[in-house]
Amino acid sequence: MKVKVHWIIDGIVEIEADTLEQAEKLIETKLNQLTETNSDEMKFLGARAMQGKAYLPGSAEDTEN
Repeated sequence: MKVKVHWIIDGIVEIEADTLEQAEKLIETKLNQLTETNSDEMKFLGARAMQGKAYLPGSAEDTEN
């Protein structure tokens, strides 16, 4: 039987960065490295996209759902 599984990965990381843009770029680089080194597994899992947004602790995390 063929079954489709829709999955979502949600994560939060705290890092040191000078700007929000720099923080996003640092995490983007890490995620790209992860997907490149595990490309066969990512293809098997059907990974199509990843996205994220940097914010200052105590701001967006309290108001966004």
